Amino acid sequence: MAAIPPGDPKKGEALFKQRCYQCHTTEKGGPHKTGPNLHGVIGRKTGQAPGFAYTDANKKKGIVWTKETLFEYLDNPRKYIPGTKMVFAGLKKPQDRADLIAYLEIATK
Repeated sequence: MAAIPPGDPKKGEALFKQRCYQCHTTEKGGPHKTGPNLHGVIGRKTGQAPGFAYTDANKKKGIVWTKETLFEYLDNPRKYIPGTKMVFAGLKKPQDRADLIAYLEIATK
């Protein structure tokens, strides 16, 4: 896997608002939308946000979300977890993924 470049959380926030917010929230106790609330996602196993109806593919992936796993996942979610219901095509630019992760590291704590 390629090295993850340093991310800019401000740019990541803008990316989140453009590409992710329509399906996800980040605040503690926030609602699930089409996708799960992402509060606490870093350090959590796939398919484990309480109250969200995940696919079996997500539940069985069995990895913990880290900066590294998110970086790979966000490139092509359907390739990383075949059978996921997430329709997002991914972020092809490594810098965009790094920026989004930098934002998530702050926004989902």
